[in-house]
Amino acid sequence: MKVEPPEQRIRWISFRGAEILQVDCSHCTAEQVQKIAQDVADYVTVRPRDSVLVITDFTGASFNKDALRTMKETAVFDKPFVKKSAFVGTQTFPRQFYEDLKTFSRRVLPMFESREEALEWLVAP
Repeated sequence: MKVEPPEQRIRWISFRGAEILQVDCSHCTAEQVQKIAQDVADYVTVRPRDSVLVITDFTGASFNKDALRTMKETAVFDKPFVKKSAFVGTQTFPRQFYEDLKTFSRRVLPMFESREEALEWLVAP
């Protein structure tokens, strides 16, 4: 299975008139997840503070300690720029890491059953 390079897995989409950063980690190896997490900052940190809406899809993704560490670092680094962030496809996401990520980054990172639910939550006032 061919997996797109990280720069093709991070893109701006429009939903109900809002611009949302879509981060697609679906079916990625742990190494690809790590690279995508590193690249997210290039999209987020050029935007005004507290303005970015992010949806991240982890469907079928794999994780290792390096990927998880990079995700924690990115979540902290990007925090000033992110208004809201939502996760989908978290069935393979290690539960303890999710708790550590929220605590470490001091961010609200809700998980949703579907992409549509996550997008609706992101654009809600």
